[in-house]
Amino acid sequence: MKKLTLLFIFFTELTIASLAQNPNWINYTNGDQVRAIAIEGDTIWVGTTAGLVGHNEITGNQGFYNKANSGLPDNDIFAIVIDQNGTKWIGTSDGLASFDGSNWMVYNTSNSDLPSDYVRSIAIDGNGTKWIGTRDGGLASFDGNDWIVYNNSNSGLPGNSVNSISIEENGTKWIGTSDGLASFDGSNWTVYDTSNSGLPSDHVESTAIDGNGTKWIGTEVGGIATFDGSNWTVYDTSNSNLPGAHVYSIAIEENGTKWIGSCNNSGSNLYGLGLTSFDGINWTTYNTTNSGLSGNYVLSIALDENGEKWIGTWDNGGLVSFNGSNWTAYNTSNSSLTGNYLTSIDIDGNDTKWLGVSAQSGPGYLGAGLIAYDNSNWTVYNTSNSGIPSDRIESIAIDGNGTKWIGTWGDGLVEFDGTSWTTYNTSNSGLPGNTVISIATDENGTKWIGTLSDGLAEFDGTNWTTYNTSNSGLPGNKVYSIAIDENGTKWIGTWSGLAEFDGTNWTTYNTSNSGLPGNNAQSIAIEENSTKWIGTWGDGLASFDGSNWMVYNTSNSDLPSDYVLSIAIDGNGTKWIGTEVGGIATFDGNDWSVYNTSNSGLPSNYIESIAFDGNGTKWIGTGNGGLAAFNENGIPTAVEENSFTVEKAIIFPNPAYDYLNIKLLSTTSISFIEIINTQGRLVRSQRITNNQNTIDVMELTKGLYILKIHTNNGVVMKKMRKN
Repeated sequence: MKKLTLLFIFFTELTIASLAQNPNWINYTNGDQVRAIAIEGDTIWVGTTAGLVGHNEITGNQGFYNKANSGLPDNDIFAIVIDQNGTKWIGTSDGLASFDGSNWMVYNTSNSDLPSDYVRSIAIDGNGTKWIGTRDGGLASFDGNDWIVYNNSNSGLPGNSVNSISIEENGTKWIGTSDGLASFDGSNWTVYDTSNSGLPSDHVESTAIDGNGTKWIGTEVGGIATFDGSNWTVYDTSNSNLPGAHVYSIAIEENGTKWIGSCNNSGSNLYGLGLTSFDGINWTTYNTTNSGLSGNYVLSIALDENGEKWIGTWDNGGLVSFNGSNWTAYNTSNSSLTGNYLTSIDIDGNDTKWLGVSAQSGPGYLGAGLIAYDNSNWTVYNTSNSGIPSDRIESIAIDGNGTKWIGTWGDGLVEFDGTSWTTYNTSNSGLPGNTVISIATDENGTKWIGTLSDGLAEFDGTNWTTYNTSNSGLPGNKVYSIAIDENGTKWIGTWSGLAEFDGTNWTTYNTSNSGLPGNNAQSIAIEENSTKWIGTWGDGLASFDGSNWMVYNTSNSDLPSDYVLSIAIDGNGTKWIGTEVGGIATFDGNDWSVYNTSNSGLPSNYIESIAFDGNGTKWIGTGNGGLAAFNENGIPTAVEENSFTVEKAIIFPNPAYDYLNIKLLSTTSISFIEIINTQGRLVRSQRITNNQNTIDVMELTKGLYILKIHTNNGVVMKKMRKN
């Protein structure tokens, strides 16, 4: 059995250093999907699919922690508990983290005996031992030194996917798995399932224990079961007013009232059915129609000492509280992104980023729309506030006049000149299909439009021409990518090969007649020497100089995945390659580098889009982690970290000559300080100990700097001048 002993000193240093995550990365995310809530005095800790949020109920101050600015191993959070020392224990899809307010520790399968990095549930017993449930590795206990792993091979645990853990006063653990319910008193295991008990379903999602010691068990298809040690009672949609048979969350008040989050049970078409209270006699359901509940899919519930209910929803409802009379909604996002699935990015001449957000997987219609971000302000365009016909954005291109051309899912092509919106679809134009997944503009201003299944369209502002497999040399009607070389030749990636079209002649490249490694040409980029770079779906990356083909894949190069979704080429000719599961690879013609969620501030390894701004910052759209900004030399100061922290600070004297004093206007403590110059480079990083709020700036050269003050409630940014 492993201990964190010799490894401990090194790992602690590594983890503390990671707090100062150099200012190379920023994550912009939507945190409206809330999976976990824990309460620590006046602070509500909220686990979202976009990181951790600390919300002070009294002051309203918020701190946002994510992959780029903290030691979190992943932004996708499933569980939070708080031990008697105030340390937060956070279960993510990539390991377990502890956070004491200043320092982070990460436990994973590489540095500990944690049996799986996918941590679904956590509970702490009276001795302070942590009990950690994983998705596929079973249950682990950790007392701070030793790990013990329980699984269905070495114990009475009925299944290795542990969804919930509750501990009663005598120390017995009640463990909900996807294969039944187990109790464990430290020596003996007892398993309850549909064959030997009144449990209505073997898939147990949630557990809670009331003041009488009765267990309340939420199942995936059978509603709620109660078990008092002898008798079972089942509440479902047929014999009670429980609205849904799939019970994700249960919390119990001191007076015995149960608060329940449930949803329907119709396979992939899941939808939430609100929040239900049950006092033993009466059932009351709150939803978005009859109350201030902001989302109907309730994944997490916590109760504070004042009786306030804190409810986390999945269907973009975020966090809401309910005191029995009034409902209050709270922001849990560090940006105005409407969702974390970014399909497309383009950047206009003013350095404004135009972001396409499409529907995200999950119950309901999750976060979509067109978003503009000018490094300070976010503007969201959707079907409610603009002339855009659809909230599902698949592609964006900006022409030489600055006009945005937006491809939607199912509602055609949209032109937006900054004032007016014009929609082109199959009913009012020559557009051959209403789902537009790729767009390019040539030097004449003609738009080339790729559709999902209806071929390629050419539009010069007046006339439309359609190319498909029936009337041209286009090899396939699914047009996923378009690039135009310096001669005006179009290179068109389809799911049936690559096409070259010079305006008259078509040439097709496929696996039979060329060195193209796969016919699913997902992405194309062309460098200055006219070499084409083609990303395929499952068959790696190819380069083609007009004569010779080179293929790069996971077998013969450091390409991290053969599924290449996006390619962009920077001013130095370096290729930035976005993959489906491997993160980003860069290739300068000789050397490869890989950025992923394990070694960088990248929030997701699913890379949909990449674009470069005028400062050389890479803007990376992910398939489930939101937007990331990355600059090897530091994020320029024009791009502010959008922490939404409302803590205020005073720095003096400003301008400073030798020493700079920092005073926070609250009891928040400072963990460390970074000083960044106007080129975005980190020039100084200093940890703060013993409430020391004075730093030596004597050796700094004269000029303007940005001070990033990292506190236990987030980041405060101040400008300072050194004289």
